[in-house]
Amino acid sequence: MEPTTRSLPPNAYKELKPGEKYIPVVPAGTIIPEVTPWSLTWGLIMAAVFSAAAAYLGLKIGQVFEAAIPIAIIAVGLTAITKRKNALSENVIIQSIGAASGVVVAGAIFTIPALYILHGEGTIDIIPTFWQIFFASLFGGFLGILFLIPFRKYFVQEMHGQFPFPEATATTEILVAGEKGGQQAKVLVSAAIIGGLYDFAIQTFGAWKEVFNSKILPVFDKMSDVYKLEGKLNVGAAVLGLGYIVGLKYASIIAAGSFLSWFLLIPVFSYVGSDLTVTIGSTATKLIGQMSADEIFRAYVRHIGIGGIAMAGMIGIYKSRKIIGGAFKLAFEEIFRKKHIAERTIVRTEKELSMGLVVGLIAVLAVFIFIFFAVAVVDTVWFAITALLIVLIVSFLFTTVAARAIAIVGTNPVSGMTLMTLILSSFILVSIGLKGSAGMVSALIIGGVVCTALSMAGGFITDLKIGYWLGTTPIKQQSYKFLGTIVAAATVGLVIMLLNETYGFVGEGALVAPQANAMAAVIKPLMSEMPAPWALYIAGALVALTLQMINVPPLAFALGMYIPLELNTPILLGGLIAHIVSTRTKDEPLNNARRERGTLIASGFIAGGAIMGVVSATLKYFNFNYENFGWHWGESFGGELLAVFMFLGIAAYFIWDSKRAKPE
Repeated sequence: MEPTTRSLPPNAYKELKPGEKYIPVVPAGTIIPEVTPWSLTWGLIMAAVFSAAAAYLGLKIGQVFEAAIPIAIIAVGLTAITKRKNALSENVIIQSIGAASGVVVAGAIFTIPALYILHGEGTIDIIPTFWQIFFASLFGGFLGILFLIPFRKYFVQEMHGQFPFPEATATTEILVAGEKGGQQAKVLVSAAIIGGLYDFAIQTFGAWKEVFNSKILPVFDKMSDVYKLEGKLNVGAAVLGLGYIVGLKYASIIAAGSFLSWFLLIPVFSYVGSDLTVTIGSTATKLIGQMSADEIFRAYVRHIGIGGIAMAGMIGIYKSRKIIGGAFKLAFEEIFRKKHIAERTIVRTEKELSMGLVVGLIAVLAVFIFIFFAVAVVDTVWFAITALLIVLIVSFLFTTVAARAIAIVGTNPVSGMTLMTLILSSFILVSIGLKGSAGMVSALIIGGVVCTALSMAGGFITDLKIGYWLGTTPIKQQSYKFLGTIVAAATVGLVIMLLNETYGFVGEGALVAPQANAMAAVIKPLMSEMPAPWALYIAGALVALTLQMINVPPLAFALGMYIPLELNTPILLGGLIAHIVSTRTKDEPLNNARRERGTLIASGFIAGGAIMGVVSATLKYFNFNYENFGWHWGESFGGELLAVFMFLGIAAYFIWDSKRAKPE
């Protein structure tokens, strides 16, 4: 056994020059423990614990958190406590298995509780069983893994240095700092403490407002009332850190999409619709003249972003056609020309599940999904075949969208893609005669499978990128991800049923479940054959096509149109900080040192925000929250104004601390 280098190579985040190779922290020729009883046990424990916590908090208070970073921190902590040597690859496996929790939970709680909501309202007469929840989550998770594997090499290796991978970067820095210790660990831990306490002060104590809105100032208040023109800024440290890792290029494109939505489209909708006396579109419940900027965004403009995301996905599929074709060609060779394949030498860091096996597993999984739909969801073979085709086609087409979105901005627009799936499913099911109560159940379970598949695809590309940077064997990550998915699917099924029995999803004291409520609200008119906002989707698709024609990445822009403005503005400012700290001198080694220290600080902000977000959510569940103590100063004019100064303060600290770096 040889020791690892314990440090990321200088070209870890840079595009490779012709002939240049990336050598991971654990090189291909070095063997250290990966899948061991230790890593397997802790990975499965993390999958169960964080599945329960994420489902519980996500449904109880409407706050869904990502599990990858907290799990990585716990894995590093366990290594330190037990003084395990060369545990870097073990920690990657723990994180990879455990991270199945967050993605499976997101897929399940966005859709399945909508069935309970519709039942509670008397719209449908059945409620989902444990097995329906379990298999919808399980099959979706398995599909996400299998559909992503053919794209692993493209996203993590061929596009090296071209995507920022914000969450993967933060997690990798945590794992490396934990293994290396020393100055890197000190910078990361101090940033995590500062960023975590900063965000904790906002979320738990309401020390200042989390989102600054320009309309608190008189001149902008009038512009908001008359023109629906307003600016917003989330002042959290974690979002600022995310923007730093995203970088100025993609942050600018994302912000441009958001600015188009908020500074042009929303005012235009307001102006055109101000004198209308009837509601327009199936998604609106109020007159446009009575809507706020937020309501216009949710009812109209966000759907343009969804259309843009869908078209960006189609463009991505077209551009990836050679990769997809290559995967099918490789699968054909592995199945029918095994001798030829056996002659190839594959290094450890490139060994993965064979394409022949992946295709075979997808075929077997398709059979099981068909049986699941035929036995537990619909009542005819024709309906089951239709449901299966919807799941396979939509999941496959949107897999690259989910992976690319995570690679660019660290946010998976899974709710938007699931909404599109529900609309397409409803349109197809109604056209073949499946509507009403049975149609709603079918569409939502189809949506649950697809939502989990896309959530898994986005999360799994993060795991594989971490493994690529650090030198983990891909086939081990791919194989044992299935185990984590089984545990997560079983846990989330039990938690959803328990919460429904304890609290319910309808009535006084019911669970919040905001995403599921939105899905339930959407599915009812669709199954009543009311029109979807196709014009808005087409408008978004045309925007994406136009951007592609002028060589602007359409997915990043469409994500900006879809994600709320308050999250995109700090991402832009974080990108500006990254540009400032890495370009202010003519000394290239100094610029590189500052950029690397800034990446550690940004990772610390994200890690601190993630950990304290879980703590804050838990305290909120136990009613320990500023809202329950009558403390509302943070919502006042002074609290909102203070938020700007605190944000400027944390940004100034970020720049100052990054500039303290010295070249090695």
